[in-house]
Amino acid sequence: MALGVEESSRLASLLDEHADQLIKRWTEIVATSLRGRLTRAELQRQNEEVYRTLLVALGGEFELHGDAGSELRATLGELSRNRARQGFTATETAIAVFGLKDALLEVMQVADGDAASLRDFVAYSSLIDQLGLFTFESYSKAREELIADQAEQLLELSTPVVKLWEGVVGVPLVGTLDSARAQVVMERLLQTLVDTSSPYAIIDITGVPAVDTQVAQHILKTVVAARLMGAECVISGIRPQIAQTIVALGIEFGDIATKATLADALRYTLRLTGVETSRRATARGES
Repeated sequence: MALGVEESSRLASLLDEHADQLIKRWTEIVATSLRGRLTRAELQRQNEEVYRTLLVALGGEFELHGDAGSELRATLGELSRNRARQGFTATETAIAVFGLKDALLEVMQVADGDAASLRDFVAYSSLIDQLGLFTFESYSKAREELIADQAEQLLELSTPVVKLWEGVVGVPLVGTLDSARAQVVMERLLQTLVDTSSPYAIIDITGVPAVDTQVAQHILKTVVAARLMGAECVISGIRPQIAQTIVALGIEFGDIATKATLADALRYTLRLTGVETSRRATARGES
């Protein structure tokens, strides 16, 4: 929706003449929908900023996606991103723009039979609808980016790689292991192996509810990648149910060491590094 030079000029004059009244009424309309989630002062400041950029953009023929609308698009985009980060809904964000339409109608007071004023209001209303739609789309994009960032952060938090002993690192897996998470596990494990110069890694699947062919393939790929880095992996957490599933599926771990518990895997790797565990030392002392 584009406004011609005359329509744009009339709207600019209207906005300039009734600025205080329009901003005040616009703020009241939006504040009602937000139910106190923003202070009146903060809301008015945001409305004034949008109002100012809209007024500046109406210097001539106006098209939101043209050069004249660049600053207005930036202002609306920033408003949408802030609302998305603050947890507002898409409706609450869109009303922040649509509220101007109601305020504008009250100021114009279109009379019956006043065709010129009616045409102007229809044009202005279509413009505000376009601004609201742009705001809604910007909000949706911001929410998608926010959700993606949060998912990535949760993915990193759910795949820690910890140093268990000198030369031994551990990867405790909890939950379902899909392709995306398996890639993160592999990257973090390989980087930790490089950073710590560890020759052994324990992949603990005690917290993995089920092991199917896909999960097993992800684990095997991680082990192969670690071997290419010069490290050996031990898989721990092989519970009876998982062992039965692995056998039923015909999954072969080859020469990869597997242990029932993380403690068994740690004792196994410590023996490989030449460290005697206290239990073994105590047993020898008793004999």
